[in-house]
Amino acid sequence: MEQVKPAGPGASDSCDQVFEASPVAALLRRFFPFYCTLAALVTFGYALYDSYQLDGDAVAYMDIGDNLRAHRWAGIVNGYWHPMYPAFLSLGHGLMRATLATELRAYYFVNFAIFLLEMVAVVCFTDAVVRLRETLNNAAVSESASQRAGHLLDRMAMRYLGLTLLVIASQRELSLGKVRPDALLQAFLLLAMAALLTHLANGRARYAGLMGLALGCAYLTKSFAFVFAFLCVLALVGFRWLWLRERQVRVVAAAAAAAIALTSLAIVAGPYVAALSEQRGRLDFGDSGALNYAWYVGGTEKMHLQPYMTARFGSAEVRLKHPERELLRSPQVLSYAEMPYGTYPDWFDTSYWNDQVKPHFTLSGEIARGGRNWVLVVRYLFNHPEGLVLMALLRALGARLRLGWRREGGDGFWIVPLGLGVAIWGIYGIVNTEERYVTIAYLAIILTLFAVIKTRPDHSLMQLRAICGALVLLLALLSIGESLRVVMELRRQLPEAHRQGWYNAEVFAAAQGLKQLGVKPGDAIACIGYRACMDNQYIARSAGARILTEVYVPETPVPEFLDALPNRDEVLQVVRAQGAKVMIGDFERSRFSSADPALRGWQQLGDTPFYALRLE
Repeated sequence: MEQVKPAGPGASDSCDQVFEASPVAALLRRFFPFYCTLAALVTFGYALYDSYQLDGDAVAYMDIGDNLRAHRWAGIVNGYWHPMYPAFLSLGHGLMRATLATELRAYYFVNFAIFLLEMVAVVCFTDAVVRLRETLNNAAVSESASQRAGHLLDRMAMRYLGLTLLVIASQRELSLGKVRPDALLQAFLLLAMAALLTHLANGRARYAGLMGLALGCAYLTKSFAFVFAFLCVLALVGFRWLWLRERQVRVVAAAAAAAIALTSLAIVAGPYVAALSEQRGRLDFGDSGALNYAWYVGGTEKMHLQPYMTARFGSAEVRLKHPERELLRSPQVLSYAEMPYGTYPDWFDTSYWNDQVKPHFTLSGEIARGGRNWVLVVRYLFNHPEGLVLMALLRALGARLRLGWRREGGDGFWIVPLGLGVAIWGIYGIVNTEERYVTIAYLAIILTLFAVIKTRPDHSLMQLRAICGALVLLLALLSIGESLRVVMELRRQLPEAHRQGWYNAEVFAAAQGLKQLGVKPGDAIACIGYRACMDNQYIARSAGARILTEVYVPETPVPEFLDALPNRDEVLQVVRAQGAKVMIGDFERSRFSSADPALRGWQQLGDTPFYALRLE
């Protein structure tokens, strides 16, 4: 544990030295490697036993990973999904020599490796916050150390707290069973903020470069990081110039550091931006933000928008360059054969089909969406009470949380990490808030607030630090214990036939049923209904098939829809003309008679709610 250089003689320094020699501090320091090992081992249990949680997003990332391994470079450049997470998936797939039947096991292990990277990132972030705090405190000369209240959480306690909150997140929104890039994005953003704070503490240009590299990797994970990268650069220059009030030559150095950061970002992200821009025929950094704003705030139709649907354009300007090919209008039958990539091409790159959907600001949409997102913020906090409860308990024991603004008093270290955390939450808050999106914001905010907590001048810093360290360690062990309990429960609930959680009997039975109907790898199939087309694409992927034709049924159960369809024969004729071998639908275990003319020929795929109709 690093020693803080004293700003001057005083009682606060004596307390620091005494605390570092106290039994609680020694226990925290010596037990830390074992705690990290325990956290990793228990979380590895999720890689073995976490349940199947796939959706259309996961299948799109898997398809991009396939293109990476096959060197189909045109299929990697995508305006909606970025390639860094698929690259991790592809690497895990190759190392484990996975097949379609076993690839999920490899992807769960990839998510475990990302969790280990997150552990490193959290420690780097908490260490950087404490380092900047110490640097500003040691630079303060206006008052003696004996007059300044001491900060309650030292470096080691902050490490424990950060890892504890990460373990809790891995139990909930960042589950290893979710094949999504949010955990990887969080790791890169934490590393970027750690590099930024370290640069502010020591002024070394190499940390600005590391920040740019981490932000470039974050951008290749999700386009959200592109906006965040410029916020980090502005924070770097603004804090050094406006808060530290450095001399003019140091401001020039800050500008040079910003240039280094941007150069590093450009080196990592530039080639992908160039490829995407060339593909789109315009400068393009990614379209997910614009499309999500149009969908969630502007009210634009999200699925299967056509040029004639002017009533569904919402507030966006819509001039579609290449919408999905509509084979029939009522019901809507669509062909995706135009795109040569993806299990379900419509969601493999939705930015292609929605090219030239340009959102516009709408106050009414912002008010409605903002209200919904604030509700989710409150729900998130209720779902993560551990940090708030610990903070309230420390407050009851005599600690105080005051965001000091005095430059001469060594305050202000919290401005950058807290501000960036609030900015992340704010960006998502104006469009679409989900728990997996804002965990990084929560960690940046709550960990920074814990770093700010001080003792009251009339309280013993040494005693409160010992109590605080014991409470943090207790919370850390409880989080591990809860994770172990969840892992054991997941294992207990597994059927005897398979002992790993990624295996979903329903999905693989349906895929096996498709194979028994003659579907071979590379074959085209059709789908009907949202659940079979969008929610359960992995059935088609497991069979090696591609969904190239869809009968869009957004809400009505498929059996009822078919029974009431007046032009059923015409629909089947149109679908057959596309060359699909079968059409799959989710009948949701509806009771129907196979003698019903509308349902004649449909065959159940194993003991599942999925049925298929031969089209050949």
